[in-house]
Amino acid sequence: MQPVRRVRVISVALVMPFLLSSCQNLGQLVGDQSIKPSASPVIAENVRSGRLARVGAAQHPKILATYGGEYSNPKVERMVAGVVGKLVTVSDNPSQVYQITILDSPNVNAFALPGGYLYITRGLLALANDTAELAAVIAHEMAHVTANHGILRQQKEAEVELASRIVSDVLSDKDAGRRALVRGKLRLAQFSRNQELQADAIGIAAIGEAGFDPYAAAAFQETMAAYMDFRNAAGDIDTSLDFLSTHPSTPQRIQLAVGHARKFGEPGKGERDREGYLAGIDGMLFGDSAEEGYVRGQRYAHPGLGITLEFPDGFEIDNRAEAVLGARDTDSAAIRFDGVDVPPGRSLSDYVASGWVEGLDTRSIRAFTVNGMAAVSARATADEWDFDITVIRAGKSVYRILTALPRGAPGLEALAASVRNSFRYLSESERRALKPLKIRIVKAQPGESARTMAARMQGVSRPLELFLILNGMKPGQAIEPGRSYKVVTES
Repeated sequence: MQPVRRVRVISVALVMPFLLSSCQNLGQLVGDQSIKPSASPVIAENVRSGRLARVGAAQHPKILATYGGEYSNPKVERMVAGVVGKLVTVSDNPSQVYQITILDSPNVNAFALPGGYLYITRGLLALANDTAELAAVIAHEMAHVTANHGILRQQKEAEVELASRIVSDVLSDKDAGRRALVRGKLRLAQFSRNQELQADAIGIAAIGEAGFDPYAAAAFQETMAAYMDFRNAAGDIDTSLDFLSTHPSTPQRIQLAVGHARKFGEPGKGERDREGYLAGIDGMLFGDSAEEGYVRGQRYAHPGLGITLEFPDGFEIDNRAEAVLGARDTDSAAIRFDGVDVPPGRSLSDYVASGWVEGLDTRSIRAFTVNGMAAVSARATADEWDFDITVIRAGKSVYRILTALPRGAPGLEALAASVRNSFRYLSESERRALKPLKIRIVKAQPGESARTMAARMQGVSRPLELFLILNGMKPGQAIEPGRSYKVVTES
């Protein structure tokens, strides 16, 4: 979490779904049409020239800023480059140039931009278990480029935007206008879903032709589905949204992927290279980086800023670049912690009353101290929520703790007090002790089980569940002595 300048009014800012990015996300993508690449793919021969390359180049710095920059790890880079090289040799145009960037983000994501720009996060690399699964992801994104999906999507979005302007500017029947907008959005979603399954088909064909096991695509989709369930155990994804609710289920997509793979024969004939892949990611950063601060259990700590606070039991914590978010499903409680620029000479009471809080009760503003630091709190009510707003000045920095409960629910003051009172400076020894989590590859010993292997995990919640997902295993599946497995540790 890094200090941010502004957030929306808290009635909006405290909406905290724990969402995986979409395909982007390779986890809930659907639809189907033709499965052939474009007859004349629009791709720059050199990623640094041409109109499409300029589109990708213009977006590249924004992608880096959004995803924490580029992850520099020569061993991982060499491994990824080797997979890309094999895929390029079986493409319709092996001279085409791709620029692949590993993003320093724990989010599970991969995507492509026009001009041959490909992106994959280290979070996704941590989920894959062999080179074939990685190849399936990369081939899927390369297919978006060769099938011109970036350009076609831009065209479709432009059409929907134009239709929206016509509806709002011309139609006097507002209900008809809204219906037209909904139809436009659904057509755009369907277009995107068709693209995703087309990219699946092209990508699976590519990895099969390159000598990888084509069944790896379905295997990785199963891992993605398990990880999504793990991340959203608290029920934070709203599947009633149009784009999500109109997608066929993940099992349908996996079934289609298996069907494409059968064209190459039975499973087990292509390359998987599990050992080589795991050796490549051994020591790779896992989860949050030092720049974002670390979540360990219910505690958030930032070694650079030198501060920490505790989330109460039962809260699922999501550490984002703009804020640290917490949500608890048992009572629908939500917490947001972030930083904000407040001039040193400006009082915290004046800042709280300056208009950025919707539904503020100005009579509730009060000043006090938290662990020796100046603080101000206030109450607010907006929509269906009651809020406690606490602002704390720690040295030259100002931090905000926004706590919410459903309107009229008891316990807001006690909940907010427990969070604000936990906010404090880290000692020097605590700052030195904070270490990033890393993927480590260990060989199972005779007699070991998934539970004993998971006991080696550090700094993560639900270690047994996460161990199974990271290693592509089902509950109850036996550990094989001598086989390599991923664990997460602080060393």
